[in-house]
Amino acid sequence: MRGNEKQESPMFSYIRMEDRVPAGHPLRAIRRSVDEVLGVLSKRFDELYEKNGRPSIPPERLLRALLLQMFYSIRSERMLMEQLDYNLLFRWFVGLEMDEAVWNHAVFSKNRERLLNEEVAREFFSEALKQAQGHLSSEHFTVDGTMIEAWASQKSFERKGGGGNDAPGGGRDFHGEKRSNATHESKSDPEARLYKKSRGGEAKLSYLGHLLVENRQGLIVDAMVTRADGRAEEDAALRMAHALSKKKRGRRWTLGADKGYDHRGLVRTLREMRVTPHFTQNNKSRRSAVDGRTTRHEGYGLSQSRRPIIERVFAWLKEVAGIRKVKLRGLRKVGWLFQYAAAAYNLWRIPRLARAEG
Repeated sequence: MRGNEKQESPMFSYIRMEDRVPAGHPLRAIRRSVDEVLGVLSKRFDELYEKNGRPSIPPERLLRALLLQMFYSIRSERMLMEQLDYNLLFRWFVGLEMDEAVWNHAVFSKNRERLLNEEVAREFFSEALKQAQGHLSSEHFTVDGTMIEAWASQKSFERKGGGGNDAPGGGRDFHGEKRSNATHESKSDPEARLYKKSRGGEAKLSYLGHLLVENRQGLIVDAMVTRADGRAEEDAALRMAHALSKKKRGRRWTLGADKGYDHRGLVRTLREMRVTPHFTQNNKSRRSAVDGRTTRHEGYGLSQSRRPIIERVFAWLKEVAGIRKVKLRGLRKVGWLFQYAAAAYNLWRIPRLARAEG
């Protein structure tokens, strides 16, 4: 017998939204982990808000919504709010009731500004990392950096002080003109720098994002953003290595990296910190700073074989989480977003590792 296609609009639903989400859905495990992290940060949130006045969007809901934006590659807050309006799975994850109104995208962005706090991002990342302790390597790590394209156009890169032939309105042709960070800056994002990752590559207004990952599962142990310049990768590697060495309390560990890190000063400093540099040797027209004392050991080859794992992490951050070109301006805001995306990656990976190992 053919079913009746007659459509009705019931006023009430007697099924809980909790029951709509499959028991084995990946977001269930992530939601439990996120709730634990947010519970620890509750006191920090109290410090960011006034005691009186109009209630804001709850920070817990806002941060859960930002995680969804990264997990599902939603390119704007406007589209995120649209998804929250009709997607029951998203509503459940964020904590919205079935009939609760969704925020305006401009209001959401404005409330997000309050949470663009480096300490909040660092604490959120640290608490998320604690949940991964059982999956982390304690001795072998890899470091690398990548370009993060700034939210600024080439035409905004004008001569400092407004001198020269820079015409207002951005309609001029700058091709063939010699421009550098010493004489020019972006009017849209003054902290962005013109930078190219490799010789012959395209120079873009960028920041540099740096990661320190452990070699067992590729989980992110540390993350930071710096201005784009030739020494940034080396300086960031030292800062992250120093922070990790303090936690190691004198125990030796290895640090892998590509040949761009093969500098005598960096290698010497790391060895003084009881860190064994497993860098790819740069023997082109020079002598590598990584000699036979390091390369003769089997562990060097193992570190080199695991080093590409960090590239997969960068690929996730750029292609899935949308960090290839950020929509925030300024080093502080870009750094917050990058570190939050690093925490999102770990939260996304931990349930999968638990299922694989269980």
